[in-house]
Amino acid sequence: MQILDSTDFRVLRAMATDPRRTVVALAQRLGISRNTVQARLSRMEKKGAFLSFERRINPVALGYPLMAFVHVHVQQPRLAEITADLSAVPEVIEAHGLTGAADLLLRIVAVDAEDLFRVNKAILAVPGVERSDTTLAMGELIPYRVAPLLDRGPAGTE
Repeated sequence: MQILDSTDFRVLRAMATDPRRTVVALAQRLGISRNTVQARLSRMEKKGAFLSFERRINPVALGYPLMAFVHVHVQQPRLAEITADLSAVPEVIEAHGLTGAADLLLRIVAVDAEDLFRVNKAILAVPGVERSDTTLAMGELIPYRVAPLLDRGPAGTE
């Protein structure tokens, strides 16, 4: 189900280009009223179009230069409690449920190899975690982005 129209895409594209732009500045840039922009933003927020507004902070600046991805195999009936326990590990900065061989994919950060070993031990200590496979990230080649999707327009309209 499509929840955004072409005007919403224009607003989002302008926001993606300059995320610090105010509602008034967005309205001026797009040539629409401030009230229209504000109403659109409120509607999109209610419909879940926005992810967390937490500013993206580079873990390297916090002293965590190592990033790894951990495939975690768990006891499925305990998934909710496992997820809650994993969220208590500060170095787990992202987690996704998966289909396939592994059940979870975690993105974790660490200070160095020894710290990575400690974090892996903390993950394996969570009741219901059966095993894990860790892959060290060598570098981010394509950062998280949605601008190309905004440029393409609504899905299914090609």
